[in-house]
Amino acid sequence: MRIDLNKLKAMMRGDETNEVLDVVRSHKRVFYMLLLFTAVINFIMIVPALYMFQIYDTVLTSRSFDTLLMLTLIAVFMYAVFGFLNWSRSQILVRVNNDFDQKLSNRTFQAVLSGIIHTGTTNPSQAFGDLTNIRQFITGAGIFAFLDAPFGLIYLVVIFLIHPVLGIFATLAGIIQVVGAVISEKLTKEPVKAANKHFQEAQNFLQANLRNAEVIEAMGMHENVKKKWREKYEKMLAIQSDASDNAGKVQAVIRAVRITAQSLILGLGAYYVIENQITAGMMIMGSILMGRALAPVDTVVGTWKPFISARQSYERLRSILSDYPSPERHLPLPIPQGFVKVENVVAGPRLQQKIILKNMSFDAIPGDVVGVIGPTASGKSSLAKLLVGVWLPYSGTFKLDGADMHLYNKDEIGRFIGYLPQDIELLSGTVAENIARFGEIEMQFVIKAAMIAGIHDMILQFPKGYETDVGEAGGYLSGGQRQRIGLARALYGDPVLVVLDEPNSNLDEQGEVALVRALMVMKQMKRTVFVISHRLNILSAVNKMMVIANGTVQLYGPRDEVMEVLRKRAEVVATGKAQENKEGDSEEWKQRQTGQV
Repeated sequence: MRIDLNKLKAMMRGDETNEVLDVVRSHKRVFYMLLLFTAVINFIMIVPALYMFQIYDTVLTSRSFDTLLMLTLIAVFMYAVFGFLNWSRSQILVRVNNDFDQKLSNRTFQAVLSGIIHTGTTNPSQAFGDLTNIRQFITGAGIFAFLDAPFGLIYLVVIFLIHPVLGIFATLAGIIQVVGAVISEKLTKEPVKAANKHFQEAQNFLQANLRNAEVIEAMGMHENVKKKWREKYEKMLAIQSDASDNAGKVQAVIRAVRITAQSLILGLGAYYVIENQITAGMMIMGSILMGRALAPVDTVVGTWKPFISARQSYERLRSILSDYPSPERHLPLPIPQGFVKVENVVAGPRLQQKIILKNMSFDAIPGDVVGVIGPTASGKSSLAKLLVGVWLPYSGTFKLDGADMHLYNKDEIGRFIGYLPQDIELLSGTVAENIARFGEIEMQFVIKAAMIAGIHDMILQFPKGYETDVGEAGGYLSGGQRQRIGLARALYGDPVLVVLDEPNSNLDEQGEVALVRALMVMKQMKRTVFVISHRLNILSAVNKMMVIANGTVQLYGPRDEVMEVLRKRAEVVATGKAQENKEGDSEEWKQRQTGQV
């Protein structure tokens, strides 16, 4: 059976929205205000040129102190307004920055978590780095450059009023700068994108492999791993170097044109002064205004690389938020009792063209302890992910107390579910925090879970008891200790549905005895328990058994009945093999008699 990936993505996204753009749009009134402030600021930026023009052409010729004083007071007042508006723009952007982060950081966390669950490949640091990059750009100096750029036309208009030829000259200089900026963008867009891709691949490779530092150290794999990393890293360096070289050449030309143009417009203005078409004050004013007209273009060119980076971050963040939309909120449902019903379920990791569980159907009631067995890669761990709601079915239904699992809000149903995954990783914090699932620590429930799991006495032997720090990913503890604390975490809060995936893989004999006792207690408490294990000695605590192979349920029912079927099948297989061996021996004897062997 093949899944249409595009249809699956469309199903997950629903009516696709651009959440990043929606958050930016939610501040459109603020940006309109910023645009108004920017317009006033750019009008005020004409004041220095006008002040100098009046000094040269009015004050120095009239030698009027009163005129000088009045012009100076007006200029100082305008500069004060200029300073206030600039400060106001900065303060507004600080608040936009905080609001932008508040609205998107939680969504990014949820999307990254969903991405890791469904694909295992989403990089949290990349996603949050993208969020930071976008936030810093739209609320930093980069946005000012783009806000200021359109108002360069104001200065060009004033230059045209001084003299049309000076206006044409300034316009041509601006066009050359804009064309240079476009060329720079064309030369760097794809190379920078490719360089970032290779850099991320190198970082992901390094991050994934250094988790196995002990293996690398023990077997002397340093050079091999480093060589593989360097291959990816050097691709990034080569592409980035070429892009930087090309961009550097274009930017050097743009700066040279700007400096040349500022000098030449002064010379051109001097010519028209000699021709008595403009005054000396107008000449200087024109030079200053052209500098102001070209400055925003130069600033945009200087911030082009951050702009490209922010644009790529925007595309990646938009994509991940679109792929993993915010879960739909549903009306609260009654507290479940633990009635499980699975009908014709087809499931697998989302956003991948792969089916693992096929047409699975079974049910369980409170008090059932179901032992799940099967060969490696038969779908046992996938079944665990389905039962705890990590995976949703592609088709079929999975109901808890008669309600589809997706109708429960995850933050509400989660406290009624206990889960011990095959790969146990505790979170950085204390033993108590881990058992309490990092919620509010209610010690009576923490101790109750620890006692059911049989680890209360073990915890008391730790240096700080329940306040002992477990280290990053539980690194301060042994594998068995992590597994038993993980079991207590699964049992915290008296969940109605408990799923244990290989809960005894790291346990010694004492730990297995405690696990069997915990299963017995949960059975008495009328909890619905699914326990996946390769070790058959744990099956003494179950009352039902499920045999899985190739993602399908082969057998399901009371433990003794399933065990009897398995025993008979084993006898049939053993008898068949014995007959084959006997026939083989007989044939060999005949061949020996005829001299063929």
